[in-house]
Order: sequence, then C-alpha cells, then structure tokens
Amino acid sequence: MTTIIALTPILAVLLFLVVLGMPAMKAMPISLLATGILAYFYWRVPFIQLIAASLEGVIIGISILYIVFGAILLLNTLKNSGAIDTIRNSFLGISADRRVQLIIIAWLFGAFIEGAAGFGTPAAIAAPLLVALGFPPLAAVVLALIADSSPVSFGAVGTPIIVGVDQGLQEGSQIAPVVATYLGTMDMGDYMRVVAAQVMQIDIFVGTFMPLILVVLLTRFFGENQSWKEGFQLWRFAIFAGLSFTIPALIVATFLGPEFPSIFGGLIGLAIVVPAAKRGFFLPKEQWDFPPRTSWAEDWVGKVISSSTDDKSSKRQLSLVLAWVPYLLVGLFLVLTRLEILPLKAMLQSVKISWVNILGTNISTALEPLYLPGTIFIIVVLITAVIHKLSFSELGRSIAVSSNAIVGSAITLFTAVPMVRIFINSGINTSGLESMPIELANTASAMLGGTWPLVAPFIGALGSFISGSATFSNMMFSLFQFSVADQIGVEPTLILALQVLGSNAGNMICVLNVVAAATVVGLLGKEGKIIRFTLLPMFYYSIFSGLLGLLFAYLIL
Repeated sequence: MTTIIALTPILAVLLFLVVLGMPAMKAMPISLLATGILAYFYWRVPFIQLIAASLEGVIIGISILYIVFGAILLLNTLKNSGAIDTIRNSFLGISADRRVQLIIIAWLFGAFIEGAAGFGTPAAIAAPLLVALGFPPLAAVVLALIADSSPVSFGAVGTPIIVGVDQGLQEGSQIAPVVATYLGTMDMGDYMRVVAAQVMQIDIFVGTFMPLILVVLLTRFFGENQSWKEGFQLWRFAIFAGLSFTIPALIVATFLGPEFPSIFGGLIGLAIVVPAAKRGFFLPKEQWDFPPRTSWAEDWVGKVISSSTDDKSSKRQLSLVLAWVPYLLVGLFLVLTRLEILPLKAMLQSVKISWVNILGTNISTALEPLYLPGTIFIIVVLITAVIHKLSFSELGRSIAVSSNAIVGSAITLFTAVPMVRIFINSGINTSGLESMPIELANTASAMLGGTWPLVAPFIGALGSFISGSATFSNMMFSLFQFSVADQIGVEPTLILALQVLGSNAGNMICVLNVVAAATVVGLLGKEGKIIRFTLLPMFYYSIFSGLLGLLFAYLIL
C-alpha cells in the first residue's frame, strides 16, 4: 500500500494525461488534489507542510513561465523582423531534406543551447524554429524533446553534475560518510570529473544513435508513407552526426570536466556536420519532405501563437549573419553568465527574491530573476529590435501575442510543480515513513538487488519525470544510488553515471518540459499525446544504458 500511495503522482499523471488523453490543464489539478489528499491522510504530512510545498511549487512555476515567455517573445520578434524567413532559407540552403534539418537544429544546435542554458530551454528554442521551417508543430515539439537527451548530462554548464550530483552526495553541509570513505583524499570537484567521464563512456554508445531514432520517428509518424525505411535510409549520416557530438563530448568530459561537453560537442558537431551536409556526405540522393500541408492530421497542429508579419516586415531583407545574431547572442550571453571565472554569474545571482522557511516550515525557495534565461531572452529581444530596426508597433504586437500565449500554461505549471514539491517534501510527516521518492527507491532496491545497474537509469528517469529537472533528480537520488552500489558491491561511480543518464531519459517525458515546449508551438492541451510519442525513446535510452551498465559492472568485477 505504501508503494502504491507513493506512486500516486506518477500514476495519476500517466492515467489522466497519457491513458485518458486529458489536457494538462485538467489532468494536473486533479493529480495535485489526489497527491495532496493521500499525502495528508496516509503519509500524515502536516497540512502546513503541504501548503508550503505548494507555494514553493508556484514560485518555481513562475520561473519556468518566465523562460517560456522569453522564448516565445524572441520567436515572435524574429518573425516580425523577417529573420525567421532568412534562417529558414539558410537551412534550406544546407539541405532541403527535413531529416537533415532535424538533426542539425534539434540535435546539434539544441545540444549547444542545452549546454549553455538547460532547464527546458533547448526544446523551447528548437521546436518553434522547426515550426518556422515548415515542420508540423507536433513533430517539432516531440522530436525537440527527444533530441534533448544526451546533452542534458552537462546542461547549463554542467549543473546536473556539479550541482545535482555534488549536492546529492552531501548530508547537511558535509559529504555523506559512505561517500567520504570511498573518496579518501580525492576532492569532490575531481570526483565530479571522474563521474562526467564515466557518463560519456556509456553515452557514446547510447547517445550516438539518438539522431537515427529522431529521423526514424519522423518518417514513420509524420511522413506521407508512414515508413520506417525512409528514416533508416539516412542511417550513415545520422550515426555520423551522433558521433560528431558524442566523441568531442567524451574528450571534453575526460580532460576538462562536466562544464563544457555539451557546449563544445554541439559547436564542434555543427562545424563538422553542416559542411558535410552541404556536400551531400553520407546522404541519399532522394530528399525527404512532409506531405502537403492540406493532408496533415488535425492533431499535428495547434493554435497559432506567433504574430503574422505585416507587409512591411515581410518585405524586410536581412543578411544571414544579421538574422542569426539574436540566437548567437543568446548562446554567448548564456555561456558568459554561467562561467564561474567571470564576475557576471555572481553579480546576477546576487539579486534574489527569497522566501525562507515558508509558513514556518523547513521549506525555502528563491528566485534569481536576472540569472534566469528568460531575462537573457528579453535582453536579446531588445537588442534585436534595434539592430533589425523594428517599429514600436511591431515590438508591441510581439509582446502582446507572447503574453496571451502563456496564459493557459500558467494553470498547468501552477498545479504540476506543487504536486512535485509535495512528493519531494513528504519526508516531514508523523507516519514514520521516508519521503515518497526514497520509499519507492528502497522498495525497488530490496526487490532487484544484483540487477541494480539495469534499474538505476529508471530511478533517474523517475526523478526527472516527477521533479521536472535532471538536476533535481540527481540531487534526490545520488546518495541513494551510491549507497545501494556500496551495499551490493558495484562500483559507485558507475551507478552514479547511470543515475545521470536516467535523468536524461526522464527529461524527454518530464511534464514541465512538455508543457513548456507545447506552449511555445501552440499545442497546449496535447501534452498526453506528446508524452506517448516520447515514452518509447525514453525506454530505449534507459534500457540501453542499463544493459551497458550491467556489462561495465561485470567487466569491472
């Protein structure tokens, strides 16, 4: 019974969103109510704790909504300036093959954005860019979410490892005793580099195939012929593009640590793959495109949220460099503001809106408005308005349309995130139970024992699914995973790497990421359908990682 109750947030989301196909605006409030009731009556979490966790969730939801608003605003601004038309033509100039465009934008450009920003930003940028190129919105958001998998290990300049795993291995302000015994004289920072290298030693086998999975899903579910074969025709180019990211990422992770593998992997991959695509390297002679727009299924498209260009903006001609400047600025500003060696990060993080010990509980939270990617989006929008010579009316129209677009997603976020925070903060109770996620993990470890390397990625995926963040997943479960590895005699670093890879997999189905990406392309209400598409790649990523983990464990022993 305890395990079933602990599964309530997960089962409720799966039932209402995926099975019954309810829109998230309805499914998430019901799931929040069910989780809250069971947490109060069965877990005996104090009512004030439930309210405090919910308020914490609302504050976190505001930060996510801010990022989504910034991404939508940038898209609409670029549409009004004519930059999107120029960018669209530039990608068509590389290749008119939609499979190639998908790999370059979602896999490689998305990897760079993930490395720079993280926290759902890549899908919020890549999905609308794909839509602007002529992709159906449903295809754009599903494939952008799937592509944002391997790069997540080192997202936001390595945050899932240097913050998530690092903090997750601590008890209070000290390194947990079991970890300290294992490390000996090794510094935690040095150990994080070891973990990063182990992650990529596995992911070079798993992540390399993600571009192939992307194009196969594209042609099977969004092609006129619904053909797997048309996707596999690109297998050589897809694996080449996969290696163009994973090999540089492995080298960087091994020698530099967890901060830059996704940034350098994405940039180096683009530098290799774009010229190769222009020369037709490994590409089949026949190019692939979507069926005519008139034959698209009704659920492929959603509400149009982007402002249409007027006659003046549609005639504005921009150079390719000028059109790309806003996206380049986003990447540059995100990197500059996340490097520890520069003063910008500390300066931006010094501005905080904090609520310590909410309602007298142990729950605290804080917003760092200047540090959030949403602020960078807005700054870039203002710069874009100047360099692209937008009128006040064009900029105002972009702001108005973007504001209207996020209204619906606010309801979802302000119920989904509180549900997650109740789940995570359920350790304060009078029932004598651990928190819900720890109880679930304890049950799983007791049942599965020596096969734990196969299970470890699914724990990481579970953490991302319920918490909305790979960083939070690693923070929740790293110490648990380390302890299990110590108890069953498996190398703890290997199990931690599997935890990190599992949190990547969960990123594909994370409700908060799905809602954010769906909102940007006007698919609010179709979250369940999106998750049904991303479930299979999530299982591939978790299972393949786990099987390799078992093999590695056997070789180490």
